[in-house]
Amino acid sequence: MSRLRLTSQRFLFLRLLSLSLVVGALYDLSFAALMVLAPQLPAKILGLPLPGEAFYLWLMAVFLLMLAGLYILAAREPRRYSAVILVAIGGRFLGAVAFAAAAFGNPDLGGLYPLAAADLLFAIAHAAFWGPIRS
Repeated sequence: MSRLRLTSQRFLFLRLLSLSLVVGALYDLSFAALMVLAPQLPAKILGLPLPGEAFYLWLMAVFLLMLAGLYILAAREPRRYSAVILVAIGGRFLGAVAFAAAAFGNPDLGGLYPLAAADLLFAIAHAAFWGPIRS
C-alpha cells in the first residue's frame, strides 16, 4: 500500500473517531439534560422506574457531563488524549455489560437493553476507529 493511501486512511479513521466521540458526547449531554430537566421522559420511553430521590439523577447527570467534556477533549486531540479514548472504550463496554446484566431476568428493567446496545455500539465504533491510528 502506498504511503499516501496509508496516510489518507489514517486521516479518515481519525475523523471517524472524532465524530464518534462527538456523537458520544452529545448522547451523554442529552441524557444528562433529560435527567435534570425532564426525568419522566426517558423513564417513560424506556419503561424504567425513577429513583426515589432526584439527587441520584443529578449525580449521574454530573458524571455524564464530565464524561462528555472528556469526549470533546479527546475528539479535538485524539493523540494527546489517547488514554481518555481507552477509558471510553472500556467504560462503554462495561456500561453495556452492566445494563444488560441488570436487565437480564428482570422484565421491569427491559428498557436497559437499548442503553446496553448503545454503549456497546459506541465501544465498538471507538475501538474500530482508534485501532488503525494508535501507532
